[in-house]
Amino acid sequence: IVIKVNDYEKQQQLGFTAKTPKWAIAYKFPAEEAVTRLENIFVTVGRTGKITPNAQLTPVRLAGTTVTSATLHNQDYITEKDIRVGDTVIVQKAGEIIPEILSVVREKRPEGTVPFHMPDTCPECGAPVVRDEDGAALRCTGAECPAQLSRNLAHFVSREAMNIDGLGSAIIDLLIEEKMVSNPADLYALDYAAFAKLPGQGKKSAANLKAAIEASKQNDLARLLCALGIRQVGSKAAKVLASTFGSLDALQHASLEDLTAVPDLGETT
Repeated sequence: IVIKVNDYEKQQQLGFTAKTPKWAIAYKFPAEEAVTRLENIFVTVGRTGKITPNAQLTPVRLAGTTVTSATLHNQDYITEKDIRVGDTVIVQKAGEIIPEILSVVREKRPEGTVPFHMPDTCPECGAPVVRDEDGAALRCTGAECPAQLSRNLAHFVSREAMNIDGLGSAIIDLLIEEKMVSNPADLYALDYAAFAKLPGQGKKSAANLKAAIEASKQNDLARLLCALGIRQVGSKAAKVLASTFGSLDALQHASLEDLTAVPDLGETT
């Protein structure tokens, strides 16, 4: 059931977030639940250096798909629910999309399980990790962490950002491995002859990639700001900044007072 404000003027006043209208809300059926075993906990590194714990599950059928893993959010979430490797757990799909662990079936816990603790160093580059001052997230401090670089580049070329077709995650990782890119700017100085000689590539794919990169130079400021991957600056904030300041030069010279005066832009951002 979707409940909406039945007045166009009030809808305009309430507005939108980047993904949803503020004047409508959906009520859904309770999420389907399933019981399975937590086989392992592994961590992944995101583009902002955020280290996220994930559960590896015994495959279980849930809401039309086979689920093999689930997000565990952060250390606080794991500690609060006392989630351990070997536990029998109840899983559901948050928003009917993302699998998450709802609770632990304590009476089925095997002997010898131990509480899980997040690593002190980044699993990808070995740099120390630090906790956000204002949150529960842990972040890698490595300036040249390969996982951060890979995900930063994937975000930079994504559809909502610079929209460079033909640069999937496998090719990005290959370019990093071959030391052909170490930051987004390197994409605009790519050696296409060398790219054509990479495994699985050729002159045709190099020509297509060159055309896509050249086309991306015509993108507007909002796409570039989104592509830079500044924390809390997604596509909506990028559009607001671009329309307010008009040029990158004006934005670079904006004071803190200028920035906080922008609608929908808080002091933290």
